Amino acid sequence: MATSLQTSSRVLPLHQAPQARPTTLPAVFRTAARLIVANGHHQGDYCPDPFDRISKTPHAERPLSIVAAIRCAVSGSPHRETPLAEAAVKTLAGRLEVDGEPAWNDEPYWLEGHVAAWGDVEGRRVESVVAVLEAAADAVEVTA
Repeated sequence: MATSLQTSSRVLPLHQAPQARPTTLPAVFRTAARLIVANGHHQGDYCPDPFDRISKTPHAERPLSIVAAIRCAVSGSPHRETPLAEAAVKTLAGRLEVDGEPAWNDEPYWLEGHVAAWGDVEGRRVESVVAVLEAAADAVEVTA
């Protein structure tokens, strides 16, 4: 389960606490890495059972794809696109190769697909996803 934050009346998962949401690219990558550590890495879609046919667990508390974790880190929803989340996806897509190839297009849809394809490689584990997100955070901090 995700880390939580105590408010006056209830406990909010960390990804839903507005004051805990990242505002910089390095923080986005680190928060997404923590979400994947807490929830797990999902391959093939944003999260398991995205149409809630079986599960009633909130999407943000299920295992997440890399793109979903980035979006959830910024907005609290793995489905909501924001300028900061999309900048993080673009930055990450520029760092990843799939089958030895870089992202071939700069359009957001294709960048998302490139990151998803990297995460969907058979045998991709939480550890490698977290390492890539942490390395992206470090690289952005160094170039900032």
